[in-house]
Amino acid sequence: MADSEMGEATLERKLAVYRNLDDRFVIREEKYKGQQFSHIYFMRLHHMRSQLQSLIPKWKPHLPVNTVLGLEEGKECIIVGTLYKHMKLKPSILDEYSKERSAVPLVKPHNFISTDDHLILEDESGRVKLAGPMLAPSSFVTGIVIAVHGKETSEGDFFVEDFLEAGLAPQVDRPLDSREDKFVAFVSGLSVGTNAFNPLQFQLLVDHVTGHLGDENEQRISSQIVRLVIAGNSMHISHGFFSCQTVAPKDHAKLTEPIRELDIFLTQLVAALPVDIMPGCNDPANYSLPQQPLHRCLFAGASAYNTFMSCTNPHHFELDNVQFVGTSGQNIDDLYKYSDAKDKIEFMERTLRWRHLAPTAPNTLGCYPYVDKDPFLIESCPHVYFVGNQEKYETCLLQGPDKQLVRLISIPRFCETGVAVMVHKQTPLSLNFFSPVSLFLLFYLCSLTLETWNAMRSVSQQICKCDCGYPML
Repeated sequence: MADSEMGEATLERKLAVYRNLDDRFVIREEKYKGQQFSHIYFMRLHHMRSQLQSLIPKWKPHLPVNTVLGLEEGKECIIVGTLYKHMKLKPSILDEYSKERSAVPLVKPHNFISTDDHLILEDESGRVKLAGPMLAPSSFVTGIVIAVHGKETSEGDFFVEDFLEAGLAPQVDRPLDSREDKFVAFVSGLSVGTNAFNPLQFQLLVDHVTGHLGDENEQRISSQIVRLVIAGNSMHISHGFFSCQTVAPKDHAKLTEPIRELDIFLTQLVAALPVDIMPGCNDPANYSLPQQPLHRCLFAGASAYNTFMSCTNPHHFELDNVQFVGTSGQNIDDLYKYSDAKDKIEFMERTLRWRHLAPTAPNTLGCYPYVDKDPFLIESCPHVYFVGNQEKYETCLLQGPDKQLVRLISIPRFCETGVAVMVHKQTPLSLNFFSPVSLFLLFYLCSLTLETWNAMRSVSQQICKCDCGYPML
């Protein structure tokens, strides 16, 4: 008996130093006094102009920098300003009240780009239409600050010969590899309260993360998960409940049941490891970005633990000096509506190159009307950039000109795919471990031998292989 007890290894969950860096997204002392959104555009232009002007001497040192008002026909120069994208198909609230509006199309387009779109550059002095093949309107959106090289034409347009984006922001040096395996788990789109939600599927994930599933090897991996991040859309409450002033007594249970059910799952999780939960577009939080933390009173069980952390969206945190920044997906979904790219990862790359998490806010993406700052500006390049509630799992490694390295992660909706993502914290860039956790595989973890697991893992690699070709667990 004693020998048997001595042979059993005791597993303890690894710990990591955590720092929440959401302060810039928290609305505490902001006061709304009827201000418009011109202030946030002004602050964005003011900040990004200084960044671009520091790059122009290396880019085009022989050319003068002018304002839009100072343009002269035929004279080459550089102007810095904010892009406005004129879109013929862009929806307008005024169309609902227009007497001459056409019939509503039966099928809504997945995005609103067309061949008639064109770009306009604007600064404090004026605006000018951009011409030429150098800038493809389909690749840009309203709200981006860039520098353009060209000259004014006789028609009054500015013919663009070249352009400059801010590029990746400076990056804090990554910590040295401690050779200690630690993982951060990500999941999004649980959608508790919808028909797509599968309680058994989510319970399997909970059991895996908390170490109640699998053999000793799987439990060892589970003990190395130092934090779980839930990236938005954790629950769904029918919008019909909010269309009236009062809720009928018979509907009280329908309103609270998704919250209560989510709290039961969260309580199991926070009893075992730290959990960050971010709001999403379907959660009971403010609609406009930055979304404020879900109120702790919603989670009576989970909030009793100090391992429960309700965070903002976007969410910025540091784990053992590794920088993580991410959103619940609204910023990327909005870019998808008003521009074109081969995949969602490319949209993520663009936001880093533009140094802005939500460039379409406040034009087509709701945000708070800040007066003296733009909190979505990226001043320091993260080591890991994640976006939740996407259609499928994608990843790539982005390298900047100054040796910046960023791991980009597109996290799929869990209710549709049953997929979570685990990232090796100490070496997220070398990808010693970077794996989607398939619940189809987890269901059989208890009875799998190591040989069977390796065989299934090989199949998983073929299905979910990283874009950059790195090996997966």
